[in-house]
Amino acid sequence: MEKLIEKTISFVKEKLQNAEGGHDWFHIERVFNNANLIAKTEICNVQIVQLAALLHDIADSKFHDGNEEIGPETAREFLTVEKVDREIIDHVVQIIRNISFKGGNFERRFDSVELQIVQDADRLDAIGAVGIARAFNYGGFKNRALYDPSVTPNLTMTKDEYKNSNSPTINHFYEKLLLLKDKMNTQTAKKIAADRHQYMVSFLDQFYAEWNGKA
Repeated sequence: MEKLIEKTISFVKEKLQNAEGGHDWFHIERVFNNANLIAKTEICNVQIVQLAALLHDIADSKFHDGNEEIGPETAREFLTVEKVDREIIDHVVQIIRNISFKGGNFERRFDSVELQIVQDADRLDAIGAVGIARAFNYGGFKNRALYDPSVTPNLTMTKDEYKNSNSPTINHFYEKLLLLKDKMNTQTAKKIAADRHQYMVSFLDQFYAEWNGKA
């Protein structure tokens, strides 16, 4: 198993060497570490958790014209070449297909402890200090405004509306980041998320104070 994980790490590093800063190898590494931490407190297949964590963003649809199958199929092709058991491949692919937030109104069609662990690990990287940095990095990448008081957050977006949204980065806190604390699956992630959530709340308080010339 260790050799397969090493090969997977090399594959992911190569594929993501020119990726946007919030979805690059370092994001994968953080999610991988988060997943390993959570897996220690759950009864699960660690190999599936590790492979899914490493491959979950191998080809994010945001950077491939909205194609949601390119990621799962890229992972399937790699694991097939590495002669991984079909059952494990299918499980990893299902995790990749079902891990994303997609506006919060996406109905998950597959579930497993391994999916819950990797999903929590990915969501933890979207909140707290790193989450704030990633949000503004991606907003800059997409040339979005930092904040526009005239544009209110849309809390009832459909999957397509979420995918095509160009709202200011601050709105993303209300449309996704501040919602993640209550969407964690595992007790370990819930504990970590509570502190990271509060950090974001404090950041927003400071942001608005500075924006309005009060701090």
